[in-house]
Amino acid sequence: MSNAEGAKIASKEKHSAAIASERAASIFKLNILQSHIEDEPNNTTRFLILSDQEIAPSGNDKTSIVVTTKNKPGAIVDLIQPFASRRVSLTKLESRPSKIGMWEYVFFIDVEGHKNNPKVKLSLADLEKKSSFMKFLGSYPKN
Repeated sequence: MSNAEGAKIASKEKHSAAIASERAASIFKLNILQSHIEDEPNNTTRFLILSDQEIAPSGNDKTSIVVTTKNKPGAIVDLIQPFASRRVSLTKLESRPSKIGMWEYVFFIDVEGHKNNPKVKLSLADLEKKSSFMKFLGSYPKN
């Protein structure tokens, strides 16, 4: 999928939006809600479908979360330990500056499995206790 394809879909789906170029907005007759949203010149795009509906486990799922932790030795180990101890595989661990202070980071984590999987559920509960902030972004089929 491309940004232009996202704009095309958004033009056909009621109550939807897309991140795309001004040219795509013009082609698909979309209203521009905000221009120049990028904050990094070398950014990359990850395509997601956002919904307020929970997705049932498919048997081949991924769960995404965002989490912060205090800037201290071993902080990243504390973030991944709940998953490692239950043999839940991390498929992504990505950090971004939090923009709230020097050396403060936000971590995006993807793990294999649905949030209702017992191992994933227990891992998320442990992580929430250890983190400064945790937000569940969703569980969804990998493909």
